[in-house]
Amino acid sequence: MKASGLIVAASCWLLVLGEASAQTPQPAASLAANPVYQKSCKKCHGDNAEGRHFGGPSLVSEKTAAMSADDLHGIIANGKGHMPKFSDKLTPADIDTLVQQIEALNKK
Repeated sequence: MKASGLIVAASCWLLVLGEASAQTPQPAASLAANPVYQKSCKKCHGDNAEGRHFGGPSLVSEKTAAMSADDLHGIIANGKGHMPKFSDKLTPADIDTLVQQIEALNKK
């Protein structure tokens, strides 16, 4: 009887963990598939974050790879050059996810 209770408890625990991870956006998920990227970044940085000729620069580059997470976060939040600031349009969590996804792109 104790073993079946333990199995039920373990099964419930795994189900809860599975649900929690399904609701949390994964940083390694494709940047281009991120709805925030689609809405706020794609227009300038392109479909695959490789930049646009008269738009934003590629996010897959040595220059971007050399930036720290804090630098990337600051640029997204506060803008730089022609890039507008997004601190009033995106949540800090959205910006953090974008930074993690940009970093993941540059580690491939």
